[in-house]
Amino acid sequence: MMPLSFYNTASRRKEVFTLPKGDNTVKMYACGPTVYHFAHIGNLRTYLFEDLLHRTLKYYGYGLNHVVNITDVGHLTSDQDEGEDKMEKGAARTGKTVWEVAAFYTQAFMEDWKRLNIQEPTTWSRATDFIPEQIKLVQILEEKGFTYRTSDGIYFDSLKFPRYADFAKLDIENLRKGSRIDMGEKHAATDFALWKFSPKDTKRAMEWDSPWGVGFPGWHVECSAMAMKLLGETIDIHCGGTDHIRVHHTNEIAQSECATGKPFARFWMHGEFLRMGTSGGKMSKSTGEFLTLSLLMEKGFNPLDYRLFALTSHYRNYLNFTWEALESAKESLKSLHKKTDPLIGKATAIISAEALQWQAEFKEAIGDDLNIPRALGILNSVLKTDIPEGEKATLVLDFDSVFGLKLNEEREDIAPKSDVSVEEIEVLIHARTAARASKNWKESDRIRDELSARGIEIKDGPNGTTWSYK
Repeated sequence: MMPLSFYNTASRRKEVFTLPKGDNTVKMYACGPTVYHFAHIGNLRTYLFEDLLHRTLKYYGYGLNHVVNITDVGHLTSDQDEGEDKMEKGAARTGKTVWEVAAFYTQAFMEDWKRLNIQEPTTWSRATDFIPEQIKLVQILEEKGFTYRTSDGIYFDSLKFPRYADFAKLDIENLRKGSRIDMGEKHAATDFALWKFSPKDTKRAMEWDSPWGVGFPGWHVECSAMAMKLLGETIDIHCGGTDHIRVHHTNEIAQSECATGKPFARFWMHGEFLRMGTSGGKMSKSTGEFLTLSLLMEKGFNPLDYRLFALTSHYRNYLNFTWEALESAKESLKSLHKKTDPLIGKATAIISAEALQWQAEFKEAIGDDLNIPRALGILNSVLKTDIPEGEKATLVLDFDSVFGLKLNEEREDIAPKSDVSVEEIEVLIHARTAARASKNWKESDRIRDELSARGIEIKDGPNGTTWSYK
């Protein structure tokens, strides 16, 4: 059987995946959301790819220490350390404090995560919980001579890391020639902020004391600091979207390897963009042109319809979103359930040679750099065979441990049953949670009654408030 292999962005080729001798636990870090707005379905495609990786590693028998970060600390909106602070931008848009913005959008993100049946990571790491580690990393780089100070912060000197261009295959010379305008005090266009000083005439909502004065971390430093704190100086797999290759992950490699003198990650894996329609435009929060999972639900789609839609294309290929394509995925999932629902509860041991062969082919497909489209084809072929029903049921469950389509449950269709949008429901629930926290029971009851009158039932539990249509 073909060994487990993944495409490694660092080498630009598929490589057999193994762990160091004596180790059976994969150390995996994935760049998570900046919680200043709702995640859009393009963001969610990346997390679905990482979920397939998570599930495949477990299918192959590996243990997994999986860390996903939550960027709940303000940083500037561009890769070039310019623009507005994302958290303060979110606060200005919503009228909330930055801390309320972070809490609200973190909760919304977690809800999307659950709706899509994405496996929980071992650790959710919030950037604001690791400020001391970020400061320590900058100190180490400073002590080793890789930094310089300007009037607005501490910067990494990329000229002192000769391999800076290697990961993203950057044309450094032309990049630097074309970027000498508006560089400010930076020595080179590829230098980046490790720590930014707070403006002297303005108090920021998120700022911390440091050896260099009051300020806040540059956004690249947080991932390196958290990954190395939670997983060690060299991790096995680092994931993210392809938009992270050129700047964010390049900078992570530079600062991490200069600090430790060791390789930062053995494998780098990146999911490609979701594009909008046949024109192929990228979804963007900055322009406001994006779709949320809640909006798909408002239009009557089950989140797992979108999950199947994402699974039909390889994670390294562009995927064009259209409503027609999503409708096709919805009908495909309905058709799949018509074949698998009658098998629920009938699983038996796999003993026939034919069933074992199908299982081997499935494992080979997912082990070939997560070839999920091929694996879906194998599932459909199995459902057409005459193998015993119990073995067929077992293969469905076995394959779905990777697909995550909940084929062990009968399908539930979602249709709008209220005049209130999903996003408005979540805003009201968040407001009710805040009212309960401040013991404003009158306001809490008012919001509950308003939702009830509009066809929404809510339930309070140990993990927060959930809702459903009546």
